[in-house]
Amino acid sequence: MATTKLYVVYYSLYGHVETMAREVQRGANAVQGVEATLWQVPETLSNVILQKMKAPAKADEVPEIRPEQLMDADGFLFGFPSRFGVMAAQFKAFFDATNELWERQALAGKPAGIFWSTGFHGGGQELTALTAVTQLAHHGMIFVPLGYTFGNGMFEMNEVKGGSSYGAGTYAADGSRVPTDLELQLAFHQGKYVAEITKKLKNKPSSA
Repeated sequence: MATTKLYVVYYSLYGHVETMAREVQRGANAVQGVEATLWQVPETLSNVILQKMKAPAKADEVPEIRPEQLMDADGFLFGFPSRFGVMAAQFKAFFDATNELWERQALAGKPAGIFWSTGFHGGGQELTALTAVTQLAHHGMIFVPLGYTFGNGMFEMNEVKGGSSYGAGTYAADGSRVPTDLELQLAFHQGKYVAEITKKLKNKPSSA
């Protein structure tokens, strides 16, 4: 049986989404026959601006992805921070550069999930996912939400927890907060869940 390739593509400014992405990857790689790899979208801010914003260095071992490389994957998990209820401009710029793939509908039928980081409760924990679905829809990709497959963890009320039925999420607050154990467990679950669905779709016999 051929290896199922899942691309975990993310943008992270202060490291919150990167932390989630690594756990998503770990969950996906827990599925036998799945190879999940991490990719970053290109930064659009200059080094001067990044220094003024006190942004940490990007992960050297995670390569930047080009739009045409998306064709090599069987499925995706896209992660990004929220900006006023929508994905960060860096990720939107990456999607804007996929026009040639859109023209050919080269990504149609491929499953994709979404995960994110917001500053606080009103920062777009659901809206960020909803507005991101438009990118998938125009490409004909199949959005894979989590539903309530995470079980009791979805109903946790005794601690602050990001995420929803749309996907895994975390809160950055003023930047000092890091993803909690429960949020990381949800990210792991999402990686595993989307990987299982991607593998199932890849190996489904073609209809006559």
